[in-house]
Amino acid sequence: MTHLKRLNPLIQRSAHYSIKPPSPNHTLKNHLDSKSHTKVLHHFRFLLRQRSINSFSLLFALKACNHKHSSFQGKQLHALIIKFGYQPIVQLHTLLLRMYAQWGNLCEAHQVFDEIPSKNSVCWTSLISAYVDNHKPNKALEVFRLMKMNNVEPDQVTLTVALSACADTGALEMGEWIHDFLQSKRGLKIDLCLNNALINMYAKCGDVVTARRLFDSTRKKDVTTWTSMIVGHALHGQAHKALQLFSEMKTRGREKKNWNSSSYVINPNDVTFIGVLMACSHAGLVEEGKGHFRSMIEDYGIRPREPHFGCMVDLFCRAGHLRDAYDFIMEMPGPANAVIWRTLLGACSLHGELELGAEVRHKLLKLDPNYVGDSVAMSNIYANKGMWNNKVIVRNQIKRSRAPGCSSIEVGIGVR
Repeated sequence: MTHLKRLNPLIQRSAHYSIKPPSPNHTLKNHLDSKSHTKVLHHFRFLLRQRSINSFSLLFALKACNHKHSSFQGKQLHALIIKFGYQPIVQLHTLLLRMYAQWGNLCEAHQVFDEIPSKNSVCWTSLISAYVDNHKPNKALEVFRLMKMNNVEPDQVTLTVALSACADTGALEMGEWIHDFLQSKRGLKIDLCLNNALINMYAKCGDVVTARRLFDSTRKKDVTTWTSMIVGHALHGQAHKALQLFSEMKTRGREKKNWNSSSYVINPNDVTFIGVLMACSHAGLVEEGKGHFRSMIEDYGIRPREPHFGCMVDLFCRAGHLRDAYDFIMEMPGPANAVIWRTLLGACSLHGELELGAEVRHKLLKLDPNYVGDSVAMSNIYANKGMWNNKVIVRNQIKRSRAPGCSSIEVGIGVR
């Protein structure tokens, strides 16, 4: 009985601790961890009415708003940061930058960046990544150069994103500078992600030899490593090397190897098959391409996307199997886009297929009636058949001139 009396205060104290309600920010964090972003914002509004928010509350709300495509809510949070005087907190500005970038509002994102009083490498990396994610790699490289001029040391993430921009623009010289910088920095470790970015950059910028040398010297390869090299070979017409590498990848993937005391299997992903189908197209391997397309679906459970369908149409067209290309398009699970139909129209123009070409152009007139190139291709078909009156009719239907072609070169510190 005496022991029970002694234990009673302890039991009461533990019960008191167990029923203690969580702090407001802890509740926000729990909702965020469980991906209940709507609950985060609802609870934040409740705390705001109770005047119980601080900078951490805004941090959690911004993270939730990043996943909510509501610019109105995001701008409200931005206004609250200014109202409560939290502008000096870099983490809040960085999240705001990413939020605006996610919505494609790069002007606002850049303005938020300019207002950060003390910019660190995370801020710079966020802005570079914002431009890369929104398909403005040239602007991303401009920001990267500005970062260097401000003597801010880039980290592994910064360099990985910058290499991605180099790959998109073909800025080989800048990519080589980054590679040299990596080799000169002893404390900066080239991890697998960064190594993959280097392989991808060299492959897409045309230096396939260096890309392959890096690939061969990489001991621990993942699916991105293999895919970058396969796509690199395919892009530059080295179809048989790409297919040979894919075959080697599958062979090694079937063998469970030891990587840091754990077994793993490398399976191709959807991007890998884009490279494979591209290689089959360039090499004219129709049956092999069809086999890989079936294998992608049946053996790996990968659902084809528009690029896969486009590669298959290109495969048939390059081999002159235009009717097979047409049948393939008609059997697609969804409606084909203008690019896929345009691939077939170009092949009809090349092979002088009048009847099929006219049918394809009719479909393109519904999808993209103002594209001048389709009328030019059709008029060329009529010209090849000696049907000059039809050619003149199609030419007279053109209301505006065709956009001139352009190319880019790397000059000094920029791509022009």
